[in-house]
Amino acid sequence: MRGGLRLQILLLLGGLLLLAFIPLFFAVATYTSVTLQQIRVGHARALGRAIAAHVAEARGNRTGEDLMSLLRSEIGTEGVEAIGVYGLDGQRVAAAGELLAVDDLPRIAVNREALREVSAESSVLTVTVPSQGGPVVAVLRVDDQSARAAPLVRLVGLYTALVALALLVIAYFALTRLIVRPLDALARAAERVAGGGARRLAVPKTSVRELADLGASLGVMTERLLHEEDKLRRKIDEVERATERLKEAQDRLVRSERLASVGRLAAGLAHEIGNPISALMGLEDLVLAGGLTPDEEHDFLTRMRKETERIHRILRDLLQFARPAAQPLAGEDEQEPGDVDTAARDTAALVAPQRSLQDISLELEVAPGLPAVSLGNEQLMQVILNLVMNAADAVGAGGKVRVAATRTGNRVRLLVEDDGPGVDPRVQAQLFEPFVTTKDVGKGTGLGLAVCRGLVEAAGGSITLDTEYARGARFVVDLPIHS
Repeated sequence: MRGGLRLQILLLLGGLLLLAFIPLFFAVATYTSVTLQQIRVGHARALGRAIAAHVAEARGNRTGEDLMSLLRSEIGTEGVEAIGVYGLDGQRVAAAGELLAVDDLPRIAVNREALREVSAESSVLTVTVPSQGGPVVAVLRVDDQSARAAPLVRLVGLYTALVALALLVIAYFALTRLIVRPLDALARAAERVAGGGARRLAVPKTSVRELADLGASLGVMTERLLHEEDKLRRKIDEVERATERLKEAQDRLVRSERLASVGRLAAGLAHEIGNPISALMGLEDLVLAGGLTPDEEHDFLTRMRKETERIHRILRDLLQFARPAAQPLAGEDEQEPGDVDTAARDTAALVAPQRSLQDISLELEVAPGLPAVSLGNEQLMQVILNLVMNAADAVGAGGKVRVAATRTGNRVRLLVEDDGPGVDPRVQAQLFEPFVTTKDVGKGTGLGLAVCRGLVEAAGGSITLDTEYARGARFVVDLPIHS
């Protein structure tokens, strides 16, 4: 877990204080110890010189007994434990003091000034002072000054710790007031804006220039983001409205193309409907003329009924095909999912009365047991009808149109192919775009294939032209199986 800015800065500052004060503490302690050591040595040297000078001055004027008395009187003065008098040959001629201290006196002394520490553990020094009669050596016990330095060193350590602690406390409150609190306030203001609780960033006041600049920059950024959000919302609203308009236009286009297909069918069915109507009129005239036997009248009425049912069936199929998919006839339910076999056979039955298709061979090859697809029967009929009518227009009299359907994996593949001249390569790339047609002016709107593609792709399928088919034109429709 990462610490906050304040904790990290305090840890860094604490580390810097340790790096700065610990070497300083040891430097002060070492300097104090060395200084006290120098003072101790200087004091011992001065004391030894004074005693040796006094003894050297007295040795020429006093007898041996007086000299020993003088030596014994000096013992104990300022830590003097033993005094030795030596001749010019370096041999000791007289000595006084404690037995152990006398043993510290050198056996032979050189007539020159010297200072020697007897033992590092005993704090005993021997001071040799030269004189005209021979050197004088004094053994002095000096106090260990480190004990005196310890309080000073502890005082310095305590002062250093207090200064470091005071700096950390001051730094803590300064960081809290100048940095942490303004940053926390800025973060809370940003969270309110991000959560939708505020539309503007309330920048807290601070005396730190960098934080004030940061708050101002965040305020500008927030204003810009809010402005961009408003623009995006407006764009989304525009896109939604455009999508609604596009959907409405697409529905109108599908409806128009459906009605156009019905119009094409109605023109071909006029003759078929006209024949039964003419038969009905003739039979009605015979019935109205009278003079018929009951059997003849019943026969005429039966024929009139059949012709009427034939007309009704044709008109019902046209009406069912032409009506919008979202508006089913009264008493009927929407037909979903779609059955390719049923749609293909209903389409074939619908176009069978067409005079333009009576000289054309229409073959159906639908594999048995095909699963239902996600495109409804009415949309399937519109797609198949459009492709069949286009194929019929392309092949002309004596041509052949084939409708086949098989299952390929998790899809149903529908093929509509003919043995006509095929599709002009110049329009193959734009064949499914609106208002693109290969028919003469006035014979096609160029919307049929575009509507077919919209219906198929809306159901998650695809419709393509098989450009490798060389014996005419082949359209391939792949539809997902309804789950």
